[in-house]
Amino acid sequence: MQKKALGRGLESLMPSLSMNKPSADETIITIPLDKIKPSRFQPRNKFDETKLQELADSIKKYGLVQPILVAASVVSGEYEIIAGERRYRASKLAGDKNIKAIVKRSADDKQKFDMTLIENLQREDLDPIEEAKAFKKLIEEFGHTHEQISEIVGKDRSVISNSLRLLSLAEDIQLLIAEGKISSGHGRMLAGMEDKSKMRAVADRILNEDLSVRAVEKIVAGFKSEKKSVKQKEQEIEFASLKEEIQRKLGTKVNISGTNKKGKIEIYYYSLEDLERIAKELKFNC
Repeated sequence: MQKKALGRGLESLMPSLSMNKPSADETIITIPLDKIKPSRFQPRNKFDETKLQELADSIKKYGLVQPILVAASVVSGEYEIIAGERRYRASKLAGDKNIKAIVKRSADDKQKFDMTLIENLQREDLDPIEEAKAFKKLIEEFGHTHEQISEIVGKDRSVISNSLRLLSLAEDIQLLIAEGKISSGHGRMLAGMEDKSKMRAVADRILNEDLSVRAVEKIVAGFKSEKKSVKQKEQEIEFASLKEEIQRKLGTKVNISGTNKKGKIEIYYYSLEDLERIAKELKFNC
């Protein structure tokens, strides 16, 4: 199956990133690194130190190939990163004092977050939990719909919804997914469980028995079936008790069928006189 392109991409939001020259509302300047701050909207919680060092070594040898993207900070004379935090960190590791940057003059918080998120997704820098939290932030803080996020990141709406489901997991299980110890596919199966203790027990089995996603799906389905069976038995007991009480009250055979949401009651009569008697019990006027 052909992989879907990643939404509009940074190049469509910021043509200068692909052309390597500024647009009408941008300027390329050299900025002291100590005047640049990481993005407030950075969804990543961690950076691979080994890869950062490799990038720093490359910058030492060849220089910075592509400028980072920044916008003016609320603090006069300072800038906030929109895209390129890895390059910023690696430049500091390389011992550089300054960095070339494209300064975006017109970018609101929503645009900054969109561009920061897209850059990370394009480089596959986010773990599944960071990605889910980024989607949640787009919805809660910036009012994006699932459809809008789907368009931005180039993923089906179902992918967005499934990603957000991971945030319903217990925090310790979210950490296992973030660390790559269990997959997001495992996480989506676990998210279907209401009992947190059973959820953790299945997570332990995934770690200890190297269970596949399909195997976990079967285990979760078994728990759901077991729960449904218990509920059915409880409902049957309740219906039998109600049936007995109504039969005693009306003095005739009664059947009850249905669920706890809807159903029907059948009341039997065996003569016209019997029907009139039942109607009186029900306080009907015949």
